[in-house]
Amino acid sequence: MQESGAALRTTIAPAAPAVALGDVTIAFRLGGNAVYTAVEQASLSVADGEFVAIVGPTGCGKSTLLNVAAGLLAPSAGTAAIFGHPLAGLNRQAGYLFQAEALFPWKTARENVAIGLEVAGTSRAEAQRRAEDWLGRVGLNAFGGRYPHMLSGGQRKRVGLAQVLIRDPKILLMDEPFGPLDAQTRQIMGNLLLDLWTADRKAVLFVTHDLEEAIALSDRVVIMSAGPAARIIGDWPVRLPRPRDIAEVKLDAAFHALHREIWNTLKEEVLKGYAQTGGG
Repeated sequence: MQESGAALRTTIAPAAPAVALGDVTIAFRLGGNAVYTAVEQASLSVADGEFVAIVGPTGCGKSTLLNVAAGLLAPSAGTAAIFGHPLAGLNRQAGYLFQAEALFPWKTARENVAIGLEVAGTSRAEAQRRAEDWLGRVGLNAFGGRYPHMLSGGQRKRVGLAQVLIRDPKILLMDEPFGPLDAQTRQIMGNLLLDLWTADRKAVLFVTHDLEEAIALSDRVVIMSAGPAARIIGDWPVRLPRPRDIAEVKLDAAFHALHREIWNTLKEEVLKGYAQTGGG
C-alpha cells in the first residue's frame, strides 16, 4: 500500500537563531541592599546571517545586552542561547569588536591580525600568511609591517576588523565600532563591513547611537528605552534593497520615511536619557 503524500513529506524544523535572548534582566547590586536594574525583560533574536542593529539613549543597556550575548555577563533572570544551546561562559562562536582598540602597540598590523590564530594553535607561518590575506581584504596590503601608532584611526579599525574576522566567528558582536571615527571614515568603514558581510553572511549584532548608521547597515533596527530598567520598545525591519552603498541609500525616500518613523519613538527616550544624565 502506498503511503500518503503527507506521510512522505519530511518536516524540516526551522533553524535555531544564532542569538536568542529571552526575557533577560540584568541587575547590579550596589552598596547595602540597593539593586540597580539596567535592563528588564528584554527579548531579542538574531537569525543566522541576519544583521541587527540596536539603538537607544546613552546608558540604556545596549552594550550590556551585547555582553550577555558574548557570555561576558550572565543575566540575573531570563535565558541566553546560541544556535539553540544555552550559553554558559564565553560565547566561543562569537567575535567581539569593541569601541576601544584592542591592538597590541608593540606588534605590527600583521602580527596583531595573526595573534588570534597563533594562540589557537596555528603555526606562526600559516597565521602570518592568513593575516596577510586578511589585510588585503580590508585594503591594507602595504601596511602589514606598520605598528598601530603609525596607522590612522580608520586603518587601526580595519586591522581590528581583520583581527576578529580571521578567526571566522559565526556571530559578530560590534559595540560602537566606528564611534571615534570622523563621518567620512565611518562611511568608508560601513561600506567595507557591508562588503565583507555580503561575502560571508554571519549573524551580526551591532550597537550604535547613530540611527542613520543603523538603518543603512542592518536588516532590522531594535530600539531600547531609556534606563534604568531599559526595555526593547521597537523592532523595525529595514526593507531597503541590497547591496547598499551608505551614501546612496541615505538619499532614498524609503530611508527617510523609515528614519522618521523610528525617530518618532526614539526621540522621547533620548530626551529622557539626556535629562537623567543632567544634560551631559
